[in-house]
Amino acid sequence: MNDRLTAFGNQLIESHIRLRELLARLRDGTYTGVDLATHCLTFCAVLTAHHSAEDDEGFPVLAQHFPELRAVLTELKHDHRQVAEVLDRLKDVPTMDVVTAERELDTLAALLETHLVYEEKKLVAALNQLAPTHEEARALANAVTLSQP
Repeated sequence: MNDRLTAFGNQLIESHIRLRELLARLRDGTYTGVDLATHCLTFCAVLTAHHSAEDDEGFPVLAQHFPELRAVLTELKHDHRQVAEVLDRLKDVPTMDVVTAERELDTLAALLETHLVYEEKKLVAALNQLAPTHEEARALANAVTLSQP
């Protein structure tokens, strides 16, 4: 196993840590320089891009190399759709009352934490074992790296 390959699993964990930090700031109001709606929309865009890259680029590579993970990848894609439903509702945060916004953020936090822990538990070892082609490595890098908010 070389350092570059090991880094894919580590990068996924680092991206998840960053998502957790962004969501925590969104929930506790410690974001700076922007209003809640802007911060929320930015977070939603980053998370959506990450999940899209996993579904479209990273998961197919994993499924090809680790067919035994296909059921897990299907579950993770289902999780992505559930998270997307909450993100869609959060687009209306500027018009939501505080109680509704907090409830939606709590729902997102619960779904996302469960999803991230499961994804890390099931995929990091596989990511670290891969010997991908150059094209597969590019797809994996896109899937495990967050866009900058």
